[in-house]
Amino acid sequence: MSTTQVLRFAVGGLGLVLIGLGAWLVVAEPDPLGVLVWLAGALVLHDGILAPLVFGVGLLLVGRRQRGLWRGALLVAGCVVLIALPLLVRPGVPPNPSALPLPYGRNLAIVLAGVAASAGALYLVRRGRDRVRRGRVRPQRSPAADD
Repeated sequence: MSTTQVLRFAVGGLGLVLIGLGAWLVVAEPDPLGVLVWLAGALVLHDGILAPLVFGVGLLLVGRRQRGLWRGALLVAGCVVLIALPLLVRPGVPPNPSALPLPYGRNLAIVLAGVAASAGALYLVRRGRDRVRRGRVRPQRSPAADD
């Protein structure tokens, strides 16, 4: 058996152990149905909204130089929204007042603006770098070189 096969079986076995641990933790949860509903909702949000949106943006940006940057920014923004969404839509007052002490809607908007600003700044830096490289690729002939 090769090293690659041994590593593959070891990682697969570790994955099965972690799946078993996860299943045990769900069953040990006081409200296992709530956890399963949340996991199903996360799956639907990811596979039904986030992944097709990233795929669609990728199709719209085919042939563009910075398409990976925009797809990455959209992926980060989508993941941040998916993490913050349960805190935003949770009904009622939290049982522990310190659980949600911050304005999560405003903070989510700030984080998304930061992701957009970072992606925009990186785009401008890369675009400027590409312009400089293109300028250096074509050597300029000086009039003195013709003498």
